[in-house]
Formats: sequence, structure tokens, C-alpha cells
Amino acid sequence: MAKIALFGATGTIGTRVLHEAVGRGHRVTAVVRDPARLGDSADSADVADSADEVLQGDVLDPHSVAEAAAGRDVVVSAVGPGSGDPGVLVAAAKSLIGGICTLDQDARPRVLVVGGAGSLRTPAGPLVWDAAGVPEPVRALMHAHGEALDFLRTVPVEEVRWSCLSPAADMAPGERTGAYRLALDDLVADEGGGSRISAEDYAVALVDEIERDAHPGKRFTIGY
Repeated sequence: MAKIALFGATGTIGTRVLHEAVGRGHRVTAVVRDPARLGDSADSADVADSADEVLQGDVLDPHSVAEAAAGRDVVVSAVGPGSGDPGVLVAAAKSLIGGICTLDQDARPRVLVVGGAGSLRTPAGPLVWDAAGVPEPVRALMHAHGEALDFLRTVPVEEVRWSCLSPAADMAPGERTGAYRLALDDLVADEGGGSRISAEDYAVALVDEIERDAHPGKRFTIGY
């Protein structure tokens, strides 16, 4: 079973990745900025109870990343900007890789990053973020995810074995079915053009990638 360091463990995706991974017998360290605040809500208290270990750390601090990554097999970044600046996604990607690169080559864990859907090609050809009617704050978030992905693509997989998982266009908490379809840079959509995935099945796919290591140096995506 894998030893996993999980940044963003208290978020919508992070909590589901935590539960999915622990449920399969993996050892998960939840890396949070302030462990003392994990009891502030039922969700954060659940993270403290579910993780094998809680470690204080910050994905925006390369030294902190290195400490969290040491001795782990995989580092997962499920961090998001919340209501803050979307640019934090780019800073987080750079800090994550920078911190891991301070470790000896043979001690560097694999990296899995939670990506966005905006830079995926739609069945009609344009990218998701070019669709009419996308609110500007959402478009800005999409472009931040895209810029973070652009950075990851500059990282040789021989230096850091990374992968990035983009969701379907519509992702929300829902049912865990364990079923999904995979693609690389093309949006996964049904016959009616709808593209969706539950947050629970997104977590299934991410933990499947932890176990299979099927997309090194690539972005991939899922949907029903």
C-alpha cells in the first residue's frame, strides 16, 4: 500500500480522496496549515479522525513540501483558491515541484495534481473555457488551472513523475459508482453533450491512478 501525503485534505475533493485512499488500505498523511483548527467543523474533525497522520505544512512553501514528501510514495495536491486569488494554483504547482526537487532523485515521490476542465477540448473543437456564457471569475479559475498545467508540462518526468487529473465539465458531490471513462485532452461527454462526474468518482479515479501509475507526465480526464 502507498504512503500518501495529501495537501488540501479538508476540501471537497481532498476529503473524498482521503476516504477513498484510506478505504483501500493506503496510509494517508493529511498536510494542513493549522492542525489545531481541524476540530472547528464536523468535516475537518472527520479528516483528523480518518487520516493516519496529520502534519502541519503549506504547499506554498517548498521547504514544507519537502518535509511532507520525504518518505512518501505519492504526494497529492488537492488545493484550491477558495474565494481567493486563482493564481495560487500556479504558485502551488511551482512550490510543489520545487520542494520535491530538493530531495535526492531516488527519494522523490510521484505527484498527482487536481486539475481543471477549462483547457479540455470539447466535442465541437473549442476549449471549455472558450464557451459562451462562462462567468469571468470561473474563466479566471480555469485559466489558472491551465497555467499550472502548462508549468507541469515543462517538468521532465525523469525529474518528477507527475500526473494531472482534470474533472468533467460538471463535478459535484454525489454517488460513488466506481464507473467512469478516461481521455487525455478531450472532454469526456455523453451522447447529449453533457459532461459530468461526481466528486466521489473523481476520487476513485485519482486513487486508481495512485495504484496504476498509468499517466506519467500527462494530463488525463474522466467523465461518465
